[in-house]
Amino acid sequence: MKLGAFSTSLSVKDIKASKQFYETLGFSVFAGDLDKNYLIMKNGNALIGLFQGMFEENILTFNPGWDENAQTLPDFDDVRSIQKHLKNNGVTLINEADEASTGPASIVLKDPDGNTILIDQHV
Repeated sequence: MKLGAFSTSLSVKDIKASKQFYETLGFSVFAGDLDKNYLIMKNGNALIGLFQGMFEENILTFNPGWDENAQTLPDFDDVRSIQKHLKNNGVTLINEADEASTGPASIVLKDPDGNTILIDQHV
């Protein structure tokens, strides 16, 4: 299964303080909007999303169809086929994609330890 780009989405209390901290670690702003309380920070191939006031816990995020530079991959597994595979293997989904749709869609699940996983396709 090809899940695409991986990032950790962090729920932060103060996005400006978090931005400064991760810049000290060598990350720079790659995408997002500080005024809308979210930034995507990048250091080489490592991606961290900073989100203030959008969700309560940290999330593991995969982006089918994208590489770590948000460039569309020529070959990828659509989120709906990933969803079908997971459901066929007994994985319970918290949010599902409309199987009749095409293009951007997302699904949400939790691992056995309760960690949230977002599979978020933008293409």
